[in-house]
Amino acid sequence: MSITTLDGKHFARMIQSGAQNLQNNVEFVDALNVFPVPDGDTGTNMNLSMSSGAKEVGTKETENIGEVGQLLARGLLMGARGNSGVILSQLFRGFAKSIEGKTVVDSEEFAAAFQAGVETAYKAVMKPIEGTILTVAKESAENALNIAKTEKDVTLVMKAVLEEAKASLKRTPDLLPILKEVGVVDSGGQGLVIIYEGFLASLEGKNLPNVTEVQPSMNELVNAEHHKNAQGHMNTEDIKFGYCTEFMVKFDDNKLASFPFSEEAFRNDLSEFGDSLLVVADDDLVKVHIHAEHPGEVLTYGQRYGSLINLKIENMREQHSTIVQKTEKPSLPKKQKEYGIVTVAMGQGVSALLESIGATVVLQGGQTMNPSTEDLVKAIEDTNAKKVIILPNNSNIVMTAEQAADVVGKDVVVVPSKTVPQGMTALLSFNAERNLAQNKQEMTNALENVKSGQVTYAVRDTTIDGIEIKKDDFIGIHEGKIVTKAHSSLEAVQLLLSKMIDENDEILTVLYGEETNGEDIAKLEQHIDEKFEDVEFEIHEGKQPVYQYIVAVE
Repeated sequence: MSITTLDGKHFARMIQSGAQNLQNNVEFVDALNVFPVPDGDTGTNMNLSMSSGAKEVGTKETENIGEVGQLLARGLLMGARGNSGVILSQLFRGFAKSIEGKTVVDSEEFAAAFQAGVETAYKAVMKPIEGTILTVAKESAENALNIAKTEKDVTLVMKAVLEEAKASLKRTPDLLPILKEVGVVDSGGQGLVIIYEGFLASLEGKNLPNVTEVQPSMNELVNAEHHKNAQGHMNTEDIKFGYCTEFMVKFDDNKLASFPFSEEAFRNDLSEFGDSLLVVADDDLVKVHIHAEHPGEVLTYGQRYGSLINLKIENMREQHSTIVQKTEKPSLPKKQKEYGIVTVAMGQGVSALLESIGATVVLQGGQTMNPSTEDLVKAIEDTNAKKVIILPNNSNIVMTAEQAADVVGKDVVVVPSKTVPQGMTALLSFNAERNLAQNKQEMTNALENVKSGQVTYAVRDTTIDGIEIKKDDFIGIHEGKIVTKAHSSLEAVQLLLSKMIDENDEILTVLYGEETNGEDIAKLEQHIDEKFEDVEFEIHEGKQPVYQYIVAVE
């Protein structure tokens, strides 16, 4: 059946179908990550962003396609996470702007909306890189415009969009050498193709490919568990297990060979760490929610079966204290501070260190756990400050931070720190006597004065920049580039320091992660004393996941 005009109800169904298809394939998109470390989060970020858009669309049923477009754009904007999520939000922001005020669209207007989305997304990216989601969106939109000149059926135009998107995706390794080197296509482009597949399936009235049986979501189970265990009259000091911990373990066949997985045994073992436990497992992964006093121990246990994804840890004592303070008596409006600084970090130790040198709000997040636009907007508001500076501390959060600054519409600037060491240096360069523009300039200049490094482990075999890396090797990363590998994290950090420190450097700061043991720290201190005797150094417990060590050299 030919569809010559597309209304709001049809478009809303397309959005839900695209969101569902992406949700079904999150791990596949995550796995296309070209960097052999556990930071594959493109699928996760796009899914959280698209799900937010679909949820907003579901709040209102309307036949007006312009209204549906505005709902989608709003939901995507507030839910956008990571560069991929922000670009996705901009694609559909431009799309929505193009159909604004229209009740229905024909095939040419439909194609023009895709093109408008591309133009908006390219403007949002300071230095667009071809071979990414941007290219896939651009080339598929161009094909739609050509087809729509003679084709009146909206379904066939959508089919043309998808066909060219798939063809463009296959060409991404020819445009981006790192993709060809590792042997994958662009993950963001793959996510967009999956969304478009859902769009077309909806228009054709077909089932989504590879749809799995729908189970209750972790959020639904968690909400039910919190409701069941609510203790409205308890004192904060009575909270036995203080951290609400949520994560997923993606099974690893090699690890399962040593530790065969049993859902019942897994649940029983985890019950020793806390209460309010929920465990939901399928063939590929297990989802966990638990209230624990030592979340690091829970995560370490989970890692014996595979890699950790979708981590979230919240301090319930802090949450409870805030609730009690709000309910005990109405509080007077707090006087606004002149300055507030929002920064992002993973790990209690890293957060405490950032707070000690001037951060007003430390938002939990980072690699694998990018905060959304809405998360950052709330953090800005929580500073209760007239002027706010955001330090993203991750290259994948910079665009989201800039989007949050635009949403707030007040004196908010972003200093584009891409690592925790850069964030620390920028914080130390802040001066409350300067105006906002001067602080942004000085703090941004300070980013060039620090060298950043990390140690983590590889999750797949690969060769990058001539270094052959095997799965589970520990790798040293300097300014985003892999410079060394080793069989232990201690050896890796020692090799990394030799690559990073030269005769002009004076200060070294090392933050060690939650999996690092005391014996290694003692050996590292001895190594630094012997090899870098002219360098002043500090070693702090960062308690960060993912990275065994974070290194700052100045």
